[in-house]
Amino acid sequence: MEWGGFDKVIIVEGSSDRRKVASVLNEDVEIRCTNGTISLTKLDELVDEMMDRDVYLLFDADDSGEKLRKQFRREMPEASHLYINKMYKEVESAPEHHIATVLLSANMNVKMKFLSQRVND
Repeated sequence: MEWGGFDKVIIVEGSSDRRKVASVLNEDVEIRCTNGTISLTKLDELVDEMMDRDVYLLFDADDSGEKLRKQFRREMPEASHLYINKMYKEVESAPEHHIATVLLSANMNVKMKFLSQRVND
């Protein structure tokens, strides 16, 4: 699989999560989906493919998201873990301003209009 030359990749669970994250970003970042689960074979392929890239994991704040985190923590310990507030439960349900704040904390360039919408997170 070709990755298009992006230095950063964000791994999310589903396509709705991908759309939400993409709508907030103001830089070219590859966003990959696990589709909720990932086999060990696919994970190994992904690990090989992601060498020499900055990898960020942004999963839902639920049991399946934590299961994925544990799997990635074992196979890709150098990846950075990003967390949404548990009150939102899912990346796709979190408001854009919250996603922007999470991505900004990882030094990613986000659309400023979402930061101006911040409320008490």
